[in-house]
Amino acid sequence: MIPKNPPNSLKPTKKPSLLPLPLCPLRPLRFVPFLLITLPQIAIAQSSPTAFRVIVNSNQDGQIQPDDKLTLREAIALVNGNLSAEKLSNQEKAQVQPSNDNARIEFNLPPNQTTIQLQQELPPLATPKLIIDGTSQPSYDASRSATAEIAIPQPIVAITPAANQEILRGFTVVADNVQIRGLSIYGFRSLNQGATLTTPPADIFISHRLPPPNTKQQQLPNSNFPFGDKDIPPKGVVIENNWLGITPDEKMPEKTSAFGVYVFNSTGTTIRRNRIYYHEGSAIITSVRAENTLMVENIIVGNGIAGMPDAVRLEGVIANSQLQGNLICGNDGAGVYLFKPTGNVKIHDNRITFNGRRLRRAAVYLMGNENQVSDNEIRHQTGPGVAVTAFGTHGTFGSAIANIIQNNQFSDLEGLSIDLNTQQQLNISDFQRGDGPNPKRNSPNRRLETANGAVNAPEFASSQLLLVNGQALISGQADPDTQVQIYRVQGNENYGPLSEPLTTLTADEKGNFSGSLTGLRAGDKISAIATHPKYGTSEPAYNAVITDPSAKNDSPSPVKNSPPPKCVSAPPQPEPTPQPEPKPEPIRLKVPRIIHFALDKDFISQQSSTVLNQVAQVLQQYPFIVIEIEGHTDIRASHAYNLDLGKRRAMSARNYLLKQGIAAERMTIRSFGEKQRRTSGNTVIDTARDRRVEIIFKDTRGLEIILEEQEKDLQIEAIRGGR
Repeated sequence: MIPKNPPNSLKPTKKPSLLPLPLCPLRPLRFVPFLLITLPQIAIAQSSPTAFRVIVNSNQDGQIQPDDKLTLREAIALVNGNLSAEKLSNQEKAQVQPSNDNARIEFNLPPNQTTIQLQQELPPLATPKLIIDGTSQPSYDASRSATAEIAIPQPIVAITPAANQEILRGFTVVADNVQIRGLSIYGFRSLNQGATLTTPPADIFISHRLPPPNTKQQQLPNSNFPFGDKDIPPKGVVIENNWLGITPDEKMPEKTSAFGVYVFNSTGTTIRRNRIYYHEGSAIITSVRAENTLMVENIIVGNGIAGMPDAVRLEGVIANSQLQGNLICGNDGAGVYLFKPTGNVKIHDNRITFNGRRLRRAAVYLMGNENQVSDNEIRHQTGPGVAVTAFGTHGTFGSAIANIIQNNQFSDLEGLSIDLNTQQQLNISDFQRGDGPNPKRNSPNRRLETANGAVNAPEFASSQLLLVNGQALISGQADPDTQVQIYRVQGNENYGPLSEPLTTLTADEKGNFSGSLTGLRAGDKISAIATHPKYGTSEPAYNAVITDPSAKNDSPSPVKNSPPPKCVSAPPQPEPTPQPEPKPEPIRLKVPRIIHFALDKDFISQQSSTVLNQVAQVLQQYPFIVIEIEGHTDIRASHAYNLDLGKRRAMSARNYLLKQGIAAERMTIRSFGEKQRRTSGNTVIDTARDRRVEIIFKDTRGLEIILEEQEKDLQIEAIRGGR
């Protein structure tokens, strides 16, 4: 451990100041209105330190002292100007060279000692233009990616807390133009700070250098900006080609991180080509200030497993920020969640799929004005595609307007492709999951109480549109002066999903639009959305069916089966010479489907873990099988309590299977509480059978699965009074 006042190390910190922080529910924290932050005050040398190129050649961590190895902690102290190179041993000095360019920290760790286990939090990165370069480690291969969808090379150097340590952050960035690349960073969290975090945990945390003023009055960051002139946000920070929350061998770590990248106060941050997995909260979160943040070509999978569920959560000042080209898949809540932002975001060319695995909400959830959601693939969501709230951006009633939602492809949604919430529906589920199709809204009051200024969905002239000489004749009504985008629809829903944009028509001053389309056949369905330059984009029109009077029978185009859920895949290998395959024999599997729990408990017993290992083995062998994990309780306690207990039991089973390598996108959880009992009796054996998780197997591709009703893990309570 580092002593309180080691020579040539950081000076003692002053008493920390406090600053409002947004809502951050993480296990085992409760929801609280605001959280507080402290940053250590950094001792900066009086004169600018010499730029160094420092080679870290030891994975040890501890006291800063001259010895035969140079550690990461010593390297940071050197580049920060808090450790003189003259204080190093001769062996350490050999790893330090003056740099005519930027300060750099590189790595040359022994091949079998590439994981740095920290004993306590590292000093903040306080040197402008510092580069921490994990790609410098020998045998790092920048041309080799573990994923086919987005090329992100596999890191070698890993940074994580020591097994007996709880550390809040991997890196804290407080200087301009710092770059962190090519590392695996995981395991940074807090479990024992009570209801209010004094400092936000994250793999990488970005904020200003000095502590903020002590603000006794807790204010919303958006409504009363809490920083003074000296609280200068670092600019131009770059986080790229890292694996956050995931080990270099693609495993879920035993200790999961709280957040991935936490942009608390920064401008112009770039988060590019990172794999961000398995965080208890969001993969990327902004707080008070994050203008011009660019989030591009990241793979964001399996986050939100124990707290804030949304993959990317953006709040505070986020003007001119972008999400572009990301793969956002298998996360527990929304793919992108905007909460009371100041400024707007452009969300385009992303693949947002299989999210809402724990909490049912929209794939993209918008607050604020003038956001753009375009050219995204949004599929397999346990909620609507895009939901726009009717609340204003400063906690007051008012309609979010001018949110443009165009050219996206939707499929397999539990809701509308686009859902404009109204203030008539005030349940939290309405604002997270959408409140369904709106009636026509033309009065001034309706404009105020409905998102996007209550722009009305188009209406086709008829629910059946004629196909004449290969041309589908389209006509209808929309709000005047809107652009009406026509979509092909797949599925049997009445509204969408908007699966493929076909053409755009213009409504005249009276709201009439008309046109014709080729490439459609009798039985195909179409829908439409309208975009007004002032108000934004509408909800979808009620579907219309293309009919051909000359045809005897209308038969719709065949619906393509969705592929089994898979967020990422390995790059293709050279194909071997094909050999004729023998006809496979029918496969029969025996697999247990139920595990049991102790009274009022949600942890997995040793006997239940044996059962789940059998389930994991089947899922690993047959990757096309997906499961639904259902949590149940006995009949004691209230329905609300039992619903929560059932959900916690289902989460425990899901998280156990995650640690066995089962992909997050293959598992969905539900809770039924006490509503689906196994028995009608009330003996201790009956109630023990009710305390369970059931696993429902789906998409079995012709496999014959024999489900075993096992009770080896039944946990019978001692005969005594009630719960």
